[in-house]
Amino acid sequence: MAVRLCSNVSELLEIVKQQRDRNRTIGFVPTMGFLHKGHQSLIEASRNHGNFTVVSVFVNPNQFGPNEDFETYPRDSERDFELCGAAGGDLVWFPDVNDIYQEGSETAVVPGALSECLCGASRPRFLPGVLTVVLKFFNIVCPDLAYFGEKDFQQFVVIRRMAADFFMDIKVVGCPTVREPDGFAMSSRNVRLKPDQRDLALTLYRIIMKARDMFGKGERDAAALKESLTALWPSEIDLDYLDFRNPVSLQQVSVLAPDTRIFLGAWLDGVRLIDNGPLVG
Repeated sequence: MAVRLCSNVSELLEIVKQQRDRNRTIGFVPTMGFLHKGHQSLIEASRNHGNFTVVSVFVNPNQFGPNEDFETYPRDSERDFELCGAAGGDLVWFPDVNDIYQEGSETAVVPGALSECLCGASRPRFLPGVLTVVLKFFNIVCPDLAYFGEKDFQQFVVIRRMAADFFMDIKVVGCPTVREPDGFAMSSRNVRLKPDQRDLALTLYRIIMKARDMFGKGERDAAALKESLTALWPSEIDLDYLDFRNPVSLQQVSVLAPDTRIFLGAWLDGVRLIDNGPLVG
């Protein structure tokens, strides 16, 4: 069946109801568009689970700070629709901002301790904006399963926490980061990097691999490893954070373990870069 296009909430609700009447489970992949192979892997995961797969494409204004890249965030709706179809999506939903944030709308989700670190510390609007829009989407689509990439690992963790805290009957599924052949984590923002910045941006992956190498050689002191890695950081990239944290609580750790994750956030000429991974991959 060819992928369908939808921009109207009432039409979306009717299509989802029809699929439920046919005993189909609903898989949901929320995106901000300018899709790449990472997004396609989420769509494919939902398809492989046998779901009727809904993909939303919405650049959410409420998760951007006043000096961030909302206006310059890459957009290409026609390309996104084609890629959704190629990956096996069933319905592509392009929400209208006025449908999501109706006149008089003022209620927002206030995240807890999981949002106080990493991206949440340096981008205070980011996670409240993400959780609010995802909760709206969950209430509209009512999916059985929702798929998120682990490149945005903190986002995945806080959304999973929100679904549990509000007793939502939705399984939040994390899918592995999809990388370029050289290890560079795929991101819609990567298109904004200049050609001569591409190798610099690969620093985040190189630091992850160095951390794994040093852990494999016996380093267990988080502070010592952080100091060693920070010393390797190039001055051309503005480092936001380099942390070792528990993958469930997101608490900092002092003694490293195989499942400890290294988290990296940075800015390169106005382009946001993030990456993460376990010390044993």
